[in-house]
Amino acid sequence: MDFEAYFKGELDAVRDEGRYRVFTEIERHCGSFPHATRYVGDKTQDVTVWCSNDYLGMGQHPKVLDAMHKVLDECGAGAGGTRNISGNNHHHVLLERELADLHDKESALIFTSGYVSNWAGLGTLAAQIPGCVVFSDALNHASMIEGIRHSRATCKVWRHNDPAHLDELLSQYGPEVPKLVAFESVYSMDGDIAPIKEILDVCEAHGAMSYIDEVHGVGLYGPRGGGVAEREGLMDRITVIEGTLGKAFGVMGGYIAASEALCDFIRTFASGFIFTTAIPPALAAGAAASIRHLKESELERARQRDRVAVVRRRLDTMGIPHMPNPSHIIPVMVGDPHKAKRISDWLMDNHGIYVQPINYPTVPRGTERLRITPSPVHSDGDIDRLIEALSDIWSQCELARRAIAA
Repeated sequence: MDFEAYFKGELDAVRDEGRYRVFTEIERHCGSFPHATRYVGDKTQDVTVWCSNDYLGMGQHPKVLDAMHKVLDECGAGAGGTRNISGNNHHHVLLERELADLHDKESALIFTSGYVSNWAGLGTLAAQIPGCVVFSDALNHASMIEGIRHSRATCKVWRHNDPAHLDELLSQYGPEVPKLVAFESVYSMDGDIAPIKEILDVCEAHGAMSYIDEVHGVGLYGPRGGGVAEREGLMDRITVIEGTLGKAFGVMGGYIAASEALCDFIRTFASGFIFTTAIPPALAAGAAASIRHLKESELERARQRDRVAVVRRRLDTMGIPHMPNPSHIIPVMVGDPHKAKRISDWLMDNHGIYVQPINYPTVPRGTERLRITPSPVHSDGDIDRLIEALSDIWSQCELARRAIAA
């Protein structure tokens, strides 16, 4: 087989479809997020980032940076090993205590990323519990799907955010069958939010464990940033809460929070935890500082909600279609991969506005979009430039507008 020809042919097919992904090389400016420098060959360009998952700008917060500098000087660069072999640093333990407290759980366990925490957490539970059947929301993240597949457990997919369908599927299995229901709080591409209470009602009626992915909720929702489940007073009813340290908390890593026995079970049996070098102590210290700050400060969340509302209002004024949802994520709908890429490239090249196009397989074909994430650090001027540029390119691409209210 001509492997190189095969690789190139597959890549050419992706390019022809308009969904080939090109990395944008940037250098963020600490202290002036969302501004960054873009590198194109030997040239540079000033850009404003509108698609970051550092939702609250905590990646530049002085408390986070101070904690990381201090621990970097004290402990050095890396952890030095897995958590089992010399890598279990004091700052990992402190971070896990902060996370358990955040979610009002007995324990927590940190991983190298949110992807790994889902893959290892779900995969281990489903594989190790004899006869476990997993019930997965149709729009669950790839990390959840891969963890379930890896477990080789029976998996039933229920219609997105449809508790009645979940109930119907669960009813097909008797009380003797172990059941695990996996879903998200905020879905990152559409920005919709799960009916958590109704889902938990169904889980409890069938004696099923519940596993919620709060990666796009932690830090952003609830009085202490515990996520949508905290905001709705439901954390105590959830078996496992999974989250990330790399989005609203501004650092890196993933975690689960649950009972002491469940976390110890994952710690003991999850290969994705056992055989992976622990995150650097400085990252753990920075994440813990971010969590502590957001437990007490509402300023960042309030400012972000204001920025989101302003961008939505301005898009409506211009008639630019965006998917309505109750979250902080604004999907601006294009519906064509070539035009989505053209709009993204034009915004960057002509206005220094960085908005990444989102296409298949991340979203279904025909629903290509720009995913905009306003943050507390976007100014009124940033918003003005974004809306005016979007309106201009919308006309150039001859895309439909929504009726503009008088």
